[in-house]
Amino acid sequence: MAYDMVMEGGRQTVLAEYVPEKGGYHSDHYQSEAELEKSFIEQLVQQGYEYHPIHKESDLISNLRQKLSELNGITFSDREWDDFFKTCIASKNEGIVEKTRKIQQDYIQLLHRDDGSMKNIYLIDKEHIHNNSLQVINQYAEKGGNHDVRYDVTILVNGLPLVHVELKRRGVNIREAFNQINRYQRDSFWAASGLYEYVQIFVISNGTETKYYSNTTRDSVVKEQHANGRKHSRKTSNSFEFTSHWADVKNHNIFDLVDFTKTFFAKSTILALLTRYCIFTTENILMIMRPYQIAATEAILNRIEVATNYKLMGSIRAGGYIWHTTGSGKTLTSFKTAQLATKLPYIDKVLFVVDRKDLDYQTIKEYDRFQKGAANGNKNTKILTKQLSDPQAKIIITTIQKLDTFIKKNSDHEIYKKHVVMIFDECHRSQFGDMHAAIIKHFRKYHIFGFTGTPIFSANALVHGNPRFATTEQVFGERLHTYIIVDAIRDKNVLPFRIDYINTIHAKKDMKDKQVEAIDQQKALQAPERVREVVSYVLDHFNQKTKRSSFYDLKGQRVNGFNSIFCAESIPMVKKYYLEFKKQLLERRKDLVIATIFSYAPNEAEPGDVVQDEDMDLSKLDQTSRDFLDMAIRDYNGTFNTNFSTDSDGFDNYYKDISQRMKKREIDILLVVNMFLTGFDATTLNTLWVDKNLKMHGLIQAFSRTNRILNSVKTYGNIVCFRNLEKETDDAIALFGDRDARGVVVLKDFKSYFEGYKDENGEKHRGYKELIMELRTKYPPGKEILSEAAQKDFILLMGQILRLRNILSAFDQFEGVDPLKPMEMQDYQSMYITLHEIWKPKAKEKENINDDVVFEMELVRQIEVNIDYIIQLVAKYHKGHCRDKELLADIRRSIDSSIELRSKKELIEGFIARVDVNKDQDMDVTADFHTYVNEEKEKELVEIIQSENLKDEETRKFVDNAFADGELNTLGTDIVKILPKMSRFGSGGKKREEKKERVIDRLKSFFNKYLGL
Repeated sequence: MAYDMVMEGGRQTVLAEYVPEKGGYHSDHYQSEAELEKSFIEQLVQQGYEYHPIHKESDLISNLRQKLSELNGITFSDREWDDFFKTCIASKNEGIVEKTRKIQQDYIQLLHRDDGSMKNIYLIDKEHIHNNSLQVINQYAEKGGNHDVRYDVTILVNGLPLVHVELKRRGVNIREAFNQINRYQRDSFWAASGLYEYVQIFVISNGTETKYYSNTTRDSVVKEQHANGRKHSRKTSNSFEFTSHWADVKNHNIFDLVDFTKTFFAKSTILALLTRYCIFTTENILMIMRPYQIAATEAILNRIEVATNYKLMGSIRAGGYIWHTTGSGKTLTSFKTAQLATKLPYIDKVLFVVDRKDLDYQTIKEYDRFQKGAANGNKNTKILTKQLSDPQAKIIITTIQKLDTFIKKNSDHEIYKKHVVMIFDECHRSQFGDMHAAIIKHFRKYHIFGFTGTPIFSANALVHGNPRFATTEQVFGERLHTYIIVDAIRDKNVLPFRIDYINTIHAKKDMKDKQVEAIDQQKALQAPERVREVVSYVLDHFNQKTKRSSFYDLKGQRVNGFNSIFCAESIPMVKKYYLEFKKQLLERRKDLVIATIFSYAPNEAEPGDVVQDEDMDLSKLDQTSRDFLDMAIRDYNGTFNTNFSTDSDGFDNYYKDISQRMKKREIDILLVVNMFLTGFDATTLNTLWVDKNLKMHGLIQAFSRTNRILNSVKTYGNIVCFRNLEKETDDAIALFGDRDARGVVVLKDFKSYFEGYKDENGEKHRGYKELIMELRTKYPPGKEILSEAAQKDFILLMGQILRLRNILSAFDQFEGVDPLKPMEMQDYQSMYITLHEIWKPKAKEKENINDDVVFEMELVRQIEVNIDYIIQLVAKYHKGHCRDKELLADIRRSIDSSIELRSKKELIEGFIARVDVNKDQDMDVTADFHTYVNEEKEKELVEIIQSENLKDEETRKFVDNAFADGELNTLGTDIVKILPKMSRFGSGGKKREEKKERVIDRLKSFFNKYLGL
């Protein structure tokens, strides 16, 4: 009797569907943090964790020795353990990066035994995950750091702390748990033997909401704080925005700690996350896959396994497709899938196939970022042929064109008999038709899988062509997992869009013939007057749309605003726009970097739903266009001191260079036809200027270049359309989201944010205008806010205002109607910063108001004034012979409203006093300020050295290195070298520590005061 499979088990790290727990540990009454912690630990014990009362390091080390002995089936002698612990586990020369590498890659360490033999010691067993022991400890005390601390709950895997959980009571903002862990990293994780630097995954919860993230997220935010000399309450691209919820396969988020514990902390799940679904990249970044990525990976691996068992290879039932929206991390998912597929003993090759040459090396670079050498990219078909014959080349990246050429040239190759997995990136029409037919004709034992953010359904399928291969499902098989744009925006994995439609054509009143109107419209679209008008609009609104007055940190560099892409309908139009941009930039003396790139594409101006591929081979490009491109590349070479051209390698390298400079925000406007509208990710890109017809797949792909998460300043992808694409946008969102998706995917209009609105549930959202009225009524500028309740209310209200102001600032209508005048804004911002200084956590103090509110300090920073602006005002003050006291008040107001300048207030006011003395004399204010700063800096440093009896030469070297690095490093031995000789024992040791802390505090104050001057 034959049986059809009803359900297949296989791997299931992510549950198919989770129904939230009713009752259980959910608490209907007030629950303290201690009660929440107690119930959480009880639940873990019920799930098979061993509770161990470890509260100090000696017990932690003793337990680690026992658990590693059990895992490896050995007994350490005292000498063996001491040597192994000091060299392989707790080396003083290793930090978070090295310890993470040990868990993720080098988890087998070598033990030198007493008898001279060597023994492999596993820190974690990745092959047989249930051989690993799981223990839970709580209230572990660390007294060796900057301050005495107690950690909430830690999960030990084979005795090593690999997962740490920070809890806050219900009602407290979950971000405070995140901030607490940042403080632990700064103050204590590194202390003593540094075992807490082994933590791979952090979990934060207030009982009601629970999230997880990697140690890299924690480590990177601290590094960025240090790199800029600002260590308090910063949110960056490596910060809270990159924490994740756990979910089931249907993308239902699991919020409550009880439900999260049942799923995420199921023993098989947490061990699978640690051993299979983390990726430690060549950039030393630890990435933990999100639940939808794991679900997709496991769906593919299970399909391979079932199809192999049932001998379905070589049929459509052996494959399938993954619908994950653009920007949700398909490269990471496909990489991990390919990596795990190569470990299946019966799989001979994994081919990762892209449909464009430019994506070829971009994808190779992405794969290489995850693991050096994981992808063997190929330059031509000859190399592809060699790789397909080489059993050692397990993962191969190639293009559909090269694979097509290979099949045509090699009708009888050994690879056709091999067991092959093919993964197609952004699978759409390039895989349909003849190419697909050639693959299934030649390959015998294949599994074909496709990843796409925008599948082809019957609604957007071509009318012409082979009806058997019209949709994604017909080509690849059934859909294996779905994560649509609505899911991604809800989870804050991508941003929503804000769309402007700018009318640039006005039809003549007496025009009646539709055909004539269409012809006239096309002519009007290309008219020089319209091109001039469009360019003028872009330049008039560039700073506003790309938020050039907003400041944030990008990989340690302070930058202002974002950058943009301008897409035109054809090469002739790109040429017109490029020349007009050059002309108007020269006329306006505006310093913006523009660049262009294009190549031949068939039917480039057709409004198809797929963005047409542009051939990287410029031989098909007409000579006039190629000459123009050469001219544009010469402009580029002059700007960046490069040496590119339109020859084959030169153009390839030009493309790569543009890609990198766009990601570094070194190009302001990139003009394209189709290039960079698909498959290109740059977090700094926030605006797309559109002067071409787009629809369906192509529209979503192009728009999605702008909606990558970066920081709290970038809250949406900005789309400015110079054509009316409103219907096309609605149709595309409805197809790739659902009929109600528009309210999630596209931001509301100006009136909604300014006046307020009611959402679909009838809940009222107050507008900016109403919030400003409340602010003025409750908290008049200059009036002190005395009670804690009032201070808390002011902080929450200002946070709402700052977030709304950040959204409204990109609307054209906001200009001139902001009820809050600049001077008022400075006063309120000054009050906000003052309260932040009061309520930010202090050393050895328990958090107070910060348990309940979150400061939006990054949104404050983005509108700060800088030191150059202040010096300009001082120069203006001196030019008026120091009579304009209103200007002086403005200078002081500006300083008070800036986080950065407050530490320099005393210095600036001292200089203003010098300016007052010399009010009737000629002064070069800028030069004199720098002279004054250098004098004061030297005077203050001498005073610190002499009063603290520090070593002069060593201290100066230490300080010089700090300013050069942008970081005052107080954790290493350098700080010790500058101190005077003091006893390390008894009361002398205590005095030495007090001395060290005092010197550190004074040097920090000195460093912050003079940094950036």
